[in-house]
Amino acid sequence: MRAQFILSETWTNLRRNLAMLLSLMLVTFISFLFIGASVLTQAQITKAKGDWYDKVEVVVWLCPDGTSQSANCASGKSPSAKEITDLQKTIRDELNDVVAKIDYVSKQDFYDNTFTKQYPNGEYQGRTLTADDMQDSLWLKLKDPTKYQVVAEVLSGKEGVEDVTDQRQIFDPVFAVLNRATAVTAVLAGVMVLVAILLTGTTIRMSAASRRTETEIMRYVGASNWTIRLPFILEGAIASLLGSVLSCLMLSAIVRIFITGWLAQSVTWIPYVNQLTVLMISPFLVLGAVLISVIASTISLRRYLRA
Repeated sequence: MRAQFILSETWTNLRRNLAMLLSLMLVTFISFLFIGASVLTQAQITKAKGDWYDKVEVVVWLCPDGTSQSANCASGKSPSAKEITDLQKTIRDELNDVVAKIDYVSKQDFYDNTFTKQYPNGEYQGRTLTADDMQDSLWLKLKDPTKYQVVAEVLSGKEGVEDVTDQRQIFDPVFAVLNRATAVTAVLAGVMVLVAILLTGTTIRMSAASRRTETEIMRYVGASNWTIRLPFILEGAIASLLGSVLSCLMLSAIVRIFITGWLAQSVTWIPYVNQLTVLMISPFLVLGAVLISVIASTISLRRYLRA
């Protein structure tokens, strides 16, 4: 009987405060949509980093023929085959615990397999470059991509080495932008959650105030505090539950339409978040929304429904 009474009171509250509950549901929807977007963005960054950082290599650019600003290239000549072999041996001896693999890439190979793919016909900044304008290089696959600095310290001063670059430098600015986007989204989500908490408290207080006479009668006939409060708490929890479920469905639609359905088809070399990612974070979003609503409702009711 008590459970039936509580559910009946909850349904009555929902019907009486439909407009307020719709606004609460909408605020919860927007709030947790921002939170979900922030989590998905960070998940995307983590996924891309894990994939890209495993593939990136340290490139040791060898001295070109002609002038170079590097002190290691004072001779004006590119290293001979023997000098390149000696450099590879040095890398194996001094960086054996850091470097997993060494690949030598000649000027011609770099021009054919890399440069012309990025710049068709060899046209770069108004000039048409040839293989002779390229540099020989050594591409190092690291056992731990974070050990780039160790490699740079060992090789930067070696004769015949013009420069040592880490391919991660290409991706880090992109990740920095995405991290800032995540931070902005998280701040907006925090503001919206605060609005949801305040609106939840206000809605429940107004609902309790409109039924103050009924709750007083219930208290006189011996109803417990929780019997009186629970319908109001459930009222906010249901609205928050519906709002958070809608936000999860919207996140799923966004990922399906814009990520897996469009972006993943256009840019295929990046790993993307998918429906499984949305499915993994959805329970936390729903649980968080309901929990926030229950806490906000409980606190707001203490003032109006004191024993």
